[in-house]
Amino acid sequence: MGSGNGARDPAAAWAGPPRPPPRKPRHHRKRRAPPGASPGTLVVDPEAPRPQLHVLAYGPDALDEARPATPAELGPLLRRRPVTWVDVAGLGDAAALEQVGTLFGLHRLALEDVINTHQRPKLERYEGHHFLVLNMPEARPDGGLGSEQLSLFLGKDYVLTFQERPGDCFGPVRQRLRDGQGRSRAAGPDWLAYALLDAVIDAYFPVAEAAGERLETLEDDVLAGRAPDLLPRIHLIRRDLLVMRRALWPLREVVAALQREEEGAFSGETRLYLRDVYDHVINLLDLLENLREIAGGLMELHLSATSNRLNEAMKVLTVISTIFIPLTFIVGVYGMNFDPDSSPLNMPELRWYWGYPFAVGVMAATTVALLAFFRRRGWIGPGSGTVAARREGESPR
Repeated sequence: MGSGNGARDPAAAWAGPPRPPPRKPRHHRKRRAPPGASPGTLVVDPEAPRPQLHVLAYGPDALDEARPATPAELGPLLRRRPVTWVDVAGLGDAAALEQVGTLFGLHRLALEDVINTHQRPKLERYEGHHFLVLNMPEARPDGGLGSEQLSLFLGKDYVLTFQERPGDCFGPVRQRLRDGQGRSRAAGPDWLAYALLDAVIDAYFPVAEAAGERLETLEDDVLAGRAPDLLPRIHLIRRDLLVMRRALWPLREVVAALQREEEGAFSGETRLYLRDVYDHVINLLDLLENLREIAGGLMELHLSATSNRLNEAMKVLTVISTIFIPLTFIVGVYGMNFDPDSSPLNMPELRWYWGYPFAVGVMAATTVALLAFFRRRGWIGPGSGTVAARREGESPR
């Protein structure tokens, strides 16, 4: 996956030794309009970056690229070429976003969905344009994976995209337009919308593949009993897989709806390529389901291995305790203060010449007898688990 324009590489979050995420609030808060607000109310996040504009206007023979400082400078750049792509990176200025919406005739409700970045992937049709909401993968500073909302408007001669912040996975698309490779310049805006959609979906593949590699490493660590922080690392991967699944599951329906589009927004040839995008989404979902099952199995394997190690430690402690029980009894008996002079029945061994060696010998013989009994039963020694299972009539695991 190439990148450009200050792009972020989602797979970079998976490089190097993974780290458990820091403690944070359970729910990530998204800025919304206050309850009861009028439909179409624009409430921006004061911490969001200010919009940065990037324009690519092109046709079969030429391409114009510009970075207007304000939305007011967009007007002269529009409709100079057959297709115009305007990319707005940053949602921190409601007035600027309203100006862009007015220039393109965007519906107020669609513009509200652009600013409220808690939308699920969806497709909506308005008069004169189609509105798509996607989620791009984004690397978090804590080593995990997040998502960034991408809002895309497709019109008769333009494509308008809104991103939460600068940096994306559209570097290869821009480069193909600059170089005039393939049919990118000769095609209409529907082809550009397809290319952007394909780039977003392809950005998930390196992340999913990196997750698979990390799961293989974790499996080796689990089997070897290494790294005490395995459980947080497995949980981090499962959480990131869930983020991807939430982004891709509704996107499957969006791509299917685009394939069935009959209103002329997408040409017949572009719909053929959308079929390939749909296959990529299905492949990603299958891969994510497999990885989630592997992660769940690793968690169970880790808990089982931990339980087995605890059982081994308890078995050793139990054997030691069992050996010392009769020894403690013998020592307790000979520690009683009965006077042999008072009665011939009061511990006559205390008067014997070999009394002390006799007591020590009894304790040693008891220890050897117990160890031999434990070994014969298969409770200690090599292959103790197999022998014990066979004696219990069970097949060894």
